[in-house]
Amino acid sequence: MLDKKTKEKLIAKFATHKGDTGSTQVQTAILTDEINRLAEHLTVHRKDHSSRRGLLRKVNERRKLLRYFASEEPTAYEELVKKLKIKKRDFANKSDADDEGFLLEAAAVVEE
Repeated sequence: MLDKKTKEKLIAKFATHKGDTGSTQVQTAILTDEINRLAEHLTVHRKDHSSRRGLLRKVNERRKLLRYFASEEPTAYEELVKKLKIKKRDFANKSDADDEGFLLEAAAVVEE
């Protein structure tokens, strides 16, 4: 869970307009920060399976948001991916079977 100051900084950085707290960009930025923090936590606490489950839920939620955002605003999607320094995905050519593989890859990275 993010503290209030960190969340406000992320909202200020990724907001599309004044008072924006729920846009796709802001939600994705917050999820990315939470994912990074959980990944760090799991490198120390390898047997924390409830946190691992939470991480996978957050990764899945971010993937869904990014898929939607890529279909609605492709250029803004590419800018967001660059800002967040995350792997760019080609959602147009992927199936649900590929998404399952992606989640397994994310879990494997955490386990290492």
